[in-house]
Amino acid sequence: MKKTIITAMLIVQSTLLLSKPVADADTTASAHSTYEVQKTFEAESLFPMFLTNGYHFCAAYRFNHFRVRISVINGGTYDAEPAGVSNAQGDFKRYYKPSPGVFFGYNVWKNLEVYTFLEGHTFQIEQKTTGMKQDMKSLDFGGGVSYQFFIGRVFYIQPGAHIYLRERKTLQFAGALYRIPGVDLAPVIRIGFRLWEKE
Repeated sequence: MKKTIITAMLIVQSTLLLSKPVADADTTASAHSTYEVQKTFEAESLFPMFLTNGYHFCAAYRFNHFRVRISVINGGTYDAEPAGVSNAQGDFKRYYKPSPGVFFGYNVWKNLEVYTFLEGHTFQIEQKTTGMKQDMKSLDFGGGVSYQFFIGRVFYIQPGAHIYLRERKTLQFAGALYRIPGVDLAPVIRIGFRLWEKE
């Protein structure tokens, strides 16, 4: 949990440092700002998943202030277990297997977006001491907030924070019972491209 908070703070600090040059590039790119669009298609990725031998792909459509996204994630070797709240089970790791999701967002101010989501996760749970692995399906829902920092009119960086909520299911392992956390808190950072827009 402490590691998650530190990571979130680093993302926020980096975002603040980037905000001025990004804003300057945004205003010089054209006569109007990137958030002044009626319709747009975007493609983006939670790119840290590629660093852990996984992947994340997302397609988004924006209509005025509303934004809909569909995605698929595979976390590779990324361990999601430390993001869990009230999780005292240090003997387990939790990995994202290929899982789809749908997100419904609203731009409340400029490129600041708040959203809710529903993700059909398949987690692989690994017991560290034995190496035993089992799959667990979970229907996660929750919310998030993020901001699109554009570099020009096409490329953007979108840091944010998510809260995941789920039923606390259990799995029986050798001499231990695994219980998945009911809440995850996680910082996120995506990179994206605006493929098409209509003002």
